[in-house]
This record gives sequence, C-alpha cells and structure tokens, in this order.
Amino acid sequence: MFFHLHLLHLDLSKVYLSLSRTKQLHALILKTHLSHDPFYATRIVRFYAVNGDLHSACKLFDESPSQSVYLWNSIIRAHAQAHKFEEAFSLFTKMFRTEIKPDNFTYACIIRACSESFYLEGLKLVHCGVTVSGLGLDSICSSALVTAYSKLGLVDEASRVFYGTPQQDLVLWNSIISAYGNCGRWDKGLQLFSEMRSMEMMPDGYTIVGLLSGLSDSSLIAIGQGLHGLCLKCNLDSNAHVSSVLVSMYSRCMCMNSAHRVFSGLFQPDLVTWSALITGYSQSGDYGKALFFFKNLNMEGKKADSILIASVLAAAAQIANVGPGCEIHAYVLRHGLESHVMISSALIVMYSKCGFLGMGTRVFEIMPEKNIITYNSLILGLGLHGLASEAFRMFDEILRNGLKPDEYTFTALLGACCHAGLVKDGREIFRRMKDEFCIQPRTEHYVHMVKLLGMEGGLEEAYNLILSLPEPVDCGIWGALLLCCDVCGNSELAEIVAQRLFESSSEKGAYRVMLSNIYAGDGRWDDAKKLRDHITEGKLRKITGLSWIKGFSRPA
Repeated sequence: MFFHLHLLHLDLSKVYLSLSRTKQLHALILKTHLSHDPFYATRIVRFYAVNGDLHSACKLFDESPSQSVYLWNSIIRAHAQAHKFEEAFSLFTKMFRTEIKPDNFTYACIIRACSESFYLEGLKLVHCGVTVSGLGLDSICSSALVTAYSKLGLVDEASRVFYGTPQQDLVLWNSIISAYGNCGRWDKGLQLFSEMRSMEMMPDGYTIVGLLSGLSDSSLIAIGQGLHGLCLKCNLDSNAHVSSVLVSMYSRCMCMNSAHRVFSGLFQPDLVTWSALITGYSQSGDYGKALFFFKNLNMEGKKADSILIASVLAAAAQIANVGPGCEIHAYVLRHGLESHVMISSALIVMYSKCGFLGMGTRVFEIMPEKNIITYNSLILGLGLHGLASEAFRMFDEILRNGLKPDEYTFTALLGACCHAGLVKDGREIFRRMKDEFCIQPRTEHYVHMVKLLGMEGGLEEAYNLILSLPEPVDCGIWGALLLCCDVCGNSELAEIVAQRLFESSSEKGAYRVMLSNIYAGDGRWDDAKKLRDHITEGKLRKITGLSWIKGFSRPA
C-alpha cells in the first residue's frame, strides 16, 4: 500500500499527465477511498482540465464529499481556461452559498475570466467583492486587477489599484509596467521602471517583456537597444521569452539585422518568434526573406497559424509572384486551413495582385462563410482589374446579406472607381460613406478622391478639396495631386503643390523628380536641370524601380 501511495504522489506532483493515466489514478483513489481527501480530488480535477475533459472534472467535483477552497479554485479555473466563462461565473456564485469562502486565488481567477471575456461590469463587481472580503491590499488580487483593467483599456483604473496597494512586490510592478507598455505609453512604463530600480528592486524577464512591448516605432530603437543591453548585463538574454520579444521589438522597429541576430542565437525558437521575424521582413519590404524563412519554418516541422500564413501571402502578393503563393495555397489545403476567413481573404488578394483574378474569385465562391473582410478582398481585386461594375454588385450583395461595410470597403470601392475613371460613381460612394454609413473619411479615401477628380481634369476641384481639410494634410494626398498635375501637364499648380510637399515631407527626392519631369514636359529645361542638380547635390534619391520576371527554361 505504501509503495502504491508513493507512486501516486510522484504522479500527482507532475505538471502534466495523459488522460488515460489520469483516469487510472482516478480509479485508484476511488478504490482506496482517497477521493474523500480534497487534496487528491483537486489534483485529478486539474489533470482532467489540462486534457480538456471538463465532464469528468465536473463529475469528480460533484461527487467529492469534502469540497475545499482548493477544489473550488480548480474547477472554476478549469472552466475559465476552457473559455466557458458563464459556467465559471456560475460556480463562483454557487461557492458563496457554501461555507467555503473565496480566497485571493479564487478572485484572481475570476478577475482574469472577466478580462478575457471583456466583461467590464462583472470585473467591477468582483473588484467590490475583493474589497469587501478584505483582500483589497493583497498583491495577488491587485496584480490580477491591474492586468485585467489594462486589458480592457482602463489603464488609469489599473494605476489606481497599483498605487492603492501599500506592499508592491515585483509581480505587481511587472503588471503595471506591462499595462502601460501594452497601451503604447512606453514613456510611463520607463518612468515606473526607474522608480522600481530606485527602490533597489531587481527586474526579471517579465519586467523587460513589459517594457519592450510598448516599443513599436523605429524612432524608439535606441531605447530598445538600451533594454537589450540591460538584458545582457542581467543575464536575461538566455530567457527564451525575453529573446522572442526582442525579435518582435526589432521587427516592429524595422531593424531586421538585429532581429535576425537575436533569432539566430535561439536554440529552439517557438512559433511566435518565427512569426515575428517573418512578419517583420514582410512589413519592412524584404518579401524574399519573408518567404525564405517561411520555408525554413516548414522544414523545421512547425505548423504556421492563420496570422503568419496571411502575412506570407501578402509578401507573395507584393512581389506579384504567383509561384510562392500557389505553394502556400497548397500548404493551406494540406493542413485543412482553407476555412479560415483571414487566410481565404489573403488568398483572394494574392491571386488578384498576381493577375489571376479568376483563382481569387474561385476561392471566394467556395468559402463556407464570408464576412466583410472577405468581400473587401474581392472588391479590391475586381477594382484592380478594372471591373468596377462587378465591384458594385459585390457591394450590393454585402448590403443584402446584412453585413456592415467598413472604411476598407469604401477604400476598395473608390479604388475601383479610380481604375475605371468613374467620377460620378466615386462622388456618390464618397457621399454615402459619410452620410449613410457615418464613416469619417481617412487619408486613403481622400487620396482616391483627389486622383479621381484630378485624372479627369478636375485639378482645381481636387485642390480645393485638399484645402478644405484640417492641417496638417498627409503628404500622400498632396502627392496624389502632384501626380495628377504631371498627367495633365499643369506646371503652375504642380509648383504650388510641390512647395507644400517640400515643406512637410521628408521624402523630397521622389517629389522633386516628379516636378522635374513636369518641367521637362512643359519645355522648361533650365528649371528641370536646377531641380536635378539639387537632387544630386543634396544626395536625395528616388528609389529605383525594379521588375522581376520569372523565367521557365525549356527542356532540352
């Protein structure tokens, strides 16, 4: 008996047991009447939950004669982790009707369930319960509340909880630093980090992760490099999670050499790290490397998720090379991922941009479920191929199916009007977007409207439209009008527009080249030469256009 009990304790001390082994141990504790002890029941419930067998977990819980707070916590956590939030809340309410009172771990679990289900009203009620029960100053409850409020976008509420807790341990500091990092307020996160260091509290991996998560712009790369240096100094670079977030940070900041250097130092990078690197290459315009590392990922035997697949399909679309796109499509079919809306939408865009609209339409037709993203993808493809009438028909289908068009729908529709030169239809779509669907125009909408008006000779109307916009006007809108001036040969307006661009845009090289071409077309060779000389002297360069033609060799 002692030998069996020793083996039982060894198994119960493990983090994971298979479902079959869990059932064997359950049978053993029933046979030996150990199920009357809540310790054994609690462990078995946890193993059932890890294996996703909630039915057996609930059955064991209901049959347990002695339900301790630990057993209650286990069954509530099991439902919360399975995203069965209503059942978790119901069990929590039922617990109050027993003699067992919730402890700090019970409240922490329910707080996380409220944030994961975006149940703000419930979170506030639980927060009241924490205070009434005398656990308002508990660091475990406070950390859970800080994380929950920040996840729901209420970082000021999270801050109030933090400063209202007298004994702030490292976990609580990490929670508030992560809260500010995740909402983009990296400066406040760094300020708190300085406060933490002044209290002689040593950071850990979670501290660094919280700080790095707020850095998402290339202008912040120096701060990211400083935090990387701190990781090396504190020997935190060996932490796989920290290294993964460093790869993500460098990728977001478009510093791909550093991202690859950190990535190469990882022994076994996980899928999140692979995704960060591949997405970083794609977003920084190095589409070839994005596709190369995606192939390496497959060779490592890792299965890509829908977000990563959509990212590499976007890379294939950008280089307009249908070959890699077809290979990725085959990968999607082999792994049964074709029903994912995000993937199917990316396939439609990829085939459309590669010139195979029929394939994109076929993907759309066989989709079991379609949402607004899917329709937007097809409307974009139809517009690129000049099929504006078909794009309008898809828009009518959206409305018939009860879907709500968004700003991207109207971007695609206005793009279709631009490609087809449909000024009247474009005006009507722009009006309906504002008046009927209450969508405020964004930069891309104004770019399309300026092109639509300007390319048809309405340069003055396009210019007045831009002047009606609040300052500062995005350089992309002014650039669209300059392009129209080039096409229509209006050098006078081009000079006015170019001057606005030179004052506001750092990308002056491309616009100066465009204005130089307008001067040349108007016979103003001296002005054109002056601009070209200024470009050469100022070392401004327009990015050279490249064409990639895929060749196929004939068999001998």
